[in-house]
Amino acid sequence: MWWSQLIVDKIFWDARIRHDFYLKNFIMTPQLLDPVLLQTDFPELELYASGKVRDVYRLDNEHLLFVATDRISAFDYVLATGIPHKGRVLTQISLFWFDFLKDIVPNHLVTADVGKYPSTVRKYADQLRGRSMLVTRAEMFPVECVVRGYLSGSGWKEYNTIGKMCGIPLPSGLKESDQLPEPVFTPATKATTGHDINISFEEMCKIVPAETSRQLRNISLELYKKAADHARQHGIIIADTKFEFGRTGAGITLADELLTPDSSRFWPADKYSPGKAQESYDKQYVRDYLEEIRWNKQPPAPALPAEVALGTSEKYLQAYRQLTGRELPG
Repeated sequence: MWWSQLIVDKIFWDARIRHDFYLKNFIMTPQLLDPVLLQTDFPELELYASGKVRDVYRLDNEHLLFVATDRISAFDYVLATGIPHKGRVLTQISLFWFDFLKDIVPNHLVTADVGKYPSTVRKYADQLRGRSMLVTRAEMFPVECVVRGYLSGSGWKEYNTIGKMCGIPLPSGLKESDQLPEPVFTPATKATTGHDINISFEEMCKIVPAETSRQLRNISLELYKKAADHARQHGIIIADTKFEFGRTGAGITLADELLTPDSSRFWPADKYSPGKAQESYDKQYVRDYLEEIRWNKQPPAPALPAEVALGTSEKYLQAYRQLTGRELPG
């Protein structure tokens, strides 16, 4: 019948419009044509650790090579699909913050210039450029130093239940995503699998000496305040973040990644609206898709459609552009 042909034509053109949109806005964009790196393989280097995103190689007793892949995890599982540019974005954002915050505390960065890496490493320059850092090996403190400026995530769930967050009383009547009167330090234990576990500052002092714990708390709050002020001026709210510290010859040293969309909750300031969960610059597309397909959050983790991977990539790139005022280096 004539109307059935109209339906077929509409379905065809809707699909064609979606295809042309992604072709124009994503696939044909030169920045999104880089190959995705899911796994590193450097036979001459010693693999020291491999996490959900980073592979770490030990170069000698004093130095490590951090390599950020394009892997992405959700609900504690690494997915089968990588996110274009993700590793480079995470590395370049960390490098920006290491430089911006270096007056507060030393950091572990030696160089991100591949041309200055040892000769055994330079042969892998094509894979390493833009997504790697040569760092000083640190004796890491076994806690995550979390700072929250807004009421969200596990902090909101705890407050909504008992009116406190990690044992810290908060004013009554706060809504989800409200800004806190002052940023709050809420440490957590490091979990090898699953989620980190929130602990009180008093519990932290049983794991890390009390004087050192106080130093870590003060440094974390100072880092957060300076970074959050900068980000807000550039249209991004840093709702919360986690810092990792170790000890080197320079004393307490900032290490690992720093204030990235993977270690922080970034919200677009122009869309901020308390009383609900906020739009974010991270894995929102991925989480939404996985919820839509009703994944049971058990292995194997599913692959992602191209539009979800590319949409997520663009969010990471947007965060980098806004924070730094630059385009991602090639």
